[in-house]
Amino acid sequence: MTLRISRRRLAQTLVAFGLSGALPGALSGAAAQAYPVRPVKLIVPFPPGGSTDVIARMIAQRLGDALKTSVVVENKPGVGSVLGTDAVAKAAADGYTLVVSANPAIAPGPLMRAAMPYDPLRDFTHLALLGTFPNGFVVRAEHPARTMAEFIAMARARPGALNYASAGLGSAGFLTGELLKQAAGIDMVHVPYKGSGPAINDLLGGQLDGMFESLVTATGYVRGGKLRLLSVSADARSKTFPEVPTLTEVVPGVVGGAWFGISAPARLPANIALRLQAEVQTIVNAPDMQARLGELGMTPMPLGGADFLAFIQAENRKWGPIIKAGKISVE
Repeated sequence: MTLRISRRRLAQTLVAFGLSGALPGALSGAAAQAYPVRPVKLIVPFPPGGSTDVIARMIAQRLGDALKTSVVVENKPGVGSVLGTDAVAKAAADGYTLVVSANPAIAPGPLMRAAMPYDPLRDFTHLALLGTFPNGFVVRAEHPARTMAEFIAMARARPGALNYASAGLGSAGFLTGELLKQAAGIDMVHVPYKGSGPAINDLLGGQLDGMFESLVTATGYVRGGKLRLLSVSADARSKTFPEVPTLTEVVPGVVGGAWFGISAPARLPANIALRLQAEVQTIVNAPDMQARLGELGMTPMPLGGADFLAFIQAENRKWGPIIKAGKISVE
């Protein structure tokens, strides 16, 4: 493909990539070097089989076609996605090792950890955001709360009596719950699980009042009549459930969810960074890919370079005060 980019936008992108001083000849010598000449590795810092893994493999297939080489997916889960992300931070900055970057390992996850093996901003070239995954707040079908407003009213009437679950301490669902508690002035007990499966089982069994869960996972249970979807933690209503209000319609400002992007080690040559950014954005912007990502519950948001970096910084500004106020820490 032919990449067209204005000099002003190039300057902004180079700043985002940490290459602001390289503008005069940023693409001269490096551009002459062929890339790629061997397979590219895409590390997925999550277990295989989940929606993130499925999306990563879709992106890898098309990116390989665009680069005319193989893009090999390697699952490297652990420490809330920090393990696999750290491996990329320490890899050679040559464009042959990429990572599916995500909120637990980049923003705001590190704000909840006392120590990190890398700097989420300084040690990466953040290439392109893929999109966001809103959560839904679900209760079992027999729960007396028929709406989110009713659930919040019950929580206000009985402080500390209701609980909610998430896929784990520090997860997007947990943080959205903390934001809801602070914004609505309610007291709910958080019950963390190691993944969604056990939490859903306990919710169906009546041990839990509600939980924040990915719409990808929740949809089957909702359509099957086992769970009731009370709200969606997004800026706009879900196309799958247009009748269900967003959380921010009930409590203004409560928006939260997971996000995923593609990142590389810091100091990636500018010509490689710009090409990868352009290819990933082209892939995500394709109508059939947008439709498929929507089916998997993702809201496509193909931001690149400076815009992706600005998104990450905004996530830290948004969640930092919530984390501090809730005295949230993850070890």
